[in-house]
Amino acid sequence: MLYIFDMGGVVTTDAAAVELQMERVLGLAPGGFLECCGRPEGVGSDGADLLAMCSDGTISSKEFWRMFSERSGRTVTTDWWHWLFHPVRNENTCAIIRALRKQGYRVVCGTNTIDSHYFNHLERGDYALFDQTYASCFMGVSKPDLAFWKLILTAERVEPSECVFIDDKKINCDAASSLGIYSIEFTTAEHLAHTLGVQL
Repeated sequence: MLYIFDMGGVVTTDAAAVELQMERVLGLAPGGFLECCGRPEGVGSDGADLLAMCSDGTISSKEFWRMFSERSGRTVTTDWWHWLFHPVRNENTCAIIRALRKQGYRVVCGTNTIDSHYFNHLERGDYALFDQTYASCFMGVSKPDLAFWKLILTAERVEPSECVFIDDKKINCDAASSLGIYSIEFTTAEHLAHTLGVQL
């Protein structure tokens, strides 16, 4: 059995708070950061969603800030994605991962992320919990695109019925389930441990 864990919101806190910090640091109005990124759809000089492009690895964080600077009219030379990102580990989730690996299961990380956050997690040793990490920015595709899981299935040489996927977003769980992967929407580590039959 292969277990696929999301990172932000499951193993660590997510990156949502970083966007609010960026608005303060860059002097943007509430909602201004996402607006300059191209969310909601259609906003921005070319209508492109910079966050999606960064997550898919179409552009690097460095390229993100160049394009963001053009859109916002603010020259940003600091990679705030990296320096403001301080995720906190959910130690109980980490304990579940260790327990599964101790039982002989292969456990991988399947995460939507950008290169700056990937290297931040790498520096902190967060990915060392896993046998392998599948990061969207290097895969060229993000959840909930079905190609995300198909790539992992191919790389791991397993069938959907041989996988368990854990994510805090329902849309991602629903997408994985449509492929025949047993999916668990994460709420708490305690609930996950009970569902998987793992003792904390």
